[in-house]
Amino acid sequence: MTDAQETAADSSLRTTGGAPPDDVEPAPIPLLEPREGIPPVIADEESLAEAIAAFAAGTGPLAVDAERASGYRYGQRAYLVQLRREGAGTALIDPVACPDLSGLGDAVSGVEWVLHAATQDLPCLREIGMVPTRLFDTELAGRLAGFPRVGLGAMVENVLGFVLEKGHSAVDWSTRPLPEPWLRYAALDVELLVDLRDALEKELDRQGKLDWARQEFDAIAAAPPAEPRKDPWRRTSGMHKVRRRRQLGVVRELWQTRDRIAQRRDVSPGKVLSDAAIVEAALSLPADVQALAALNGFGHRMGRRQLEQWQAAVDRAKALPDSALPQPGQPVTGPPPPRAWADKDPEAAARLSAARAAVSAVAERLNMPQENLITPDTVRRVCWEPPRSADAESVGAALAGYGARAWQVEQVTPVLVDALTTKAP
Repeated sequence: MTDAQETAADSSLRTTGGAPPDDVEPAPIPLLEPREGIPPVIADEESLAEAIAAFAAGTGPLAVDAERASGYRYGQRAYLVQLRREGAGTALIDPVACPDLSGLGDAVSGVEWVLHAATQDLPCLREIGMVPTRLFDTELAGRLAGFPRVGLGAMVENVLGFVLEKGHSAVDWSTRPLPEPWLRYAALDVELLVDLRDALEKELDRQGKLDWARQEFDAIAAAPPAEPRKDPWRRTSGMHKVRRRRQLGVVRELWQTRDRIAQRRDVSPGKVLSDAAIVEAALSLPADVQALAALNGFGHRMGRRQLEQWQAAVDRAKALPDSALPQPGQPVTGPPPPRAWADKDPEAAARLSAARAAVSAVAERLNMPQENLITPDTVRRVCWEPPRSADAESVGAALAGYGARAWQVEQVTPVLVDALTTKAP
């Protein structure tokens, strides 16, 4: 970090965001510029080998970012990977042309990776062979440190005193060749990531939260890949309107047909058929193509062949025997929705109310979001089925069993012990 950046970081971390006096003109915040310009995109094995050697010889943490094409392409694959390390500079890698980056991952094995919102990028990085053993998440660090805005741009501006260019986060990163303004934006995303990490580490240490953050980072790095979601069609937007099993069958059939088409064409499912159109067809149960074409989402610019494929999906669902139709709702593996607790178990409802208030107070005292102190699901589970003896040891063991880290157990256990003894009025 330069002297100017160090001064800006220290000043920002000390201030509380108050406005300057009326007679003082605020200093303009400089726009961040790439220190070495925009590097060429690495898109062949020879250039990749040179980059691997350079990053293996670099020093200090590795800044990592990835760009996806959400809303344009099927899935969440990476279409650009950005790296920066002291001694190696910045690299922009095309994972379409170089789909196996396991050699790079091996070369920086054991190095701390610095990412912003790590859980968003780790799945697509894992697909191309890049898996960290240690990491530092600057977004999560900002949450634990109590920053009200934790987007990368806001953090760089508030902590380091620089403005990041905006406007290209939601573009179609599968575009080839990538325009120079997009590459500039991508390079800047890792330009100050290590500097931001260093400043946040100091702030977390000052607040006595650095060990907490390290526990969180270790948990992210050690987490296995997420299991495939069961019945993903149930997450169709507007599903709350669909009540009857036959209608649910239509949603499922249309969703699965859309997903197959989207995967084959490598486009976002929403570009094939909207969720609103799926729900509309399920509610209407159209008898033929003409009736389908009259529904919102089907008639406009949709050819006869397309209409026939959607009507065929509707007809398949209509022809299913009752035994093959999906059941309403999803199997509940945890506690029921909290709104039902007062009727099902007033004692549990009283425990939950007391626990929520207590956790909120602890989170406020520690200046962090409640969900980072302890997940709401963990609180609900402990309150619905509390340990037989609500003492510190059993409550702490229950929290740990649900995945709470040691620091969370230490902070939350005392107030939950009190909450679990609350009786219903």
